[in-house]
Amino acid sequence: MGHLFAEISLSNPRKTELKPISISALADTGALMLCIPEHIALQLDLQAESQREVTVADGRCMNVPYVGPIKVTFENRMCYVGALVMGDEVLLGAVPMEDMDLILSPSRQAITVNPSSPNIPHARVK
Repeated sequence: MGHLFAEISLSNPRKTELKPISISALADTGALMLCIPEHIALQLDLQAESQREVTVADGRCMNVPYVGPIKVTFENRMCYVGALVMGDEVLLGAVPMEDMDLILSPSRQAITVNPSSPNIPHARVK
């Protein structure tokens, strides 16, 4: 399986005068959170709300800034999430993908909105 990328828009809902950033994000089902590089946090004028301890793929633990809220938009879907400031590319984790009800199709190398609910995200809450 190759890497799947989503064309998303990121914006700061507290600073509506700032233009949203359109960017290609790596869909990372092994990550829970949205992760953004420091330069994206600076462009969106996001303030660190706290620090979070994270464990990365090689087993190392580190403290990273947690910023938010961030509005994430993909096609006709959107959600508000916090983000970890780390790395050199945007990673779209499981939480925002679930919140927007997105489907990953490795065989088609595509990310799409859930076709069973194309007009509004579906959330299972039982």
